[in-house]
Amino acid sequence: MPLINIKITNDGVTKEQKQQLIEGATQLMVDVLNKNPATTMVIIDEVDTDNWGIGTRQVTDLRKESGS
Repeated sequence: MPLINIKITNDGVTKEQKQQLIEGATQLMVDVLNKNPATTMVIIDEVDTDNWGIGTRQVTDLRKESGS
């Protein structure tokens, strides 16, 4: 029973985009490892950018500085 955990920042990802991630990750397990899609679990964790760091900096601050 595969468990896939996807972590993304909470930047307005839509329900439809999340569904595509779930379908794509599940299909990857089927294609590469021949896993049963009915027993493959996918969890999407949305993380606030204040709680995500790159190097020594919070993503919130890095994005403000880069204008994205």
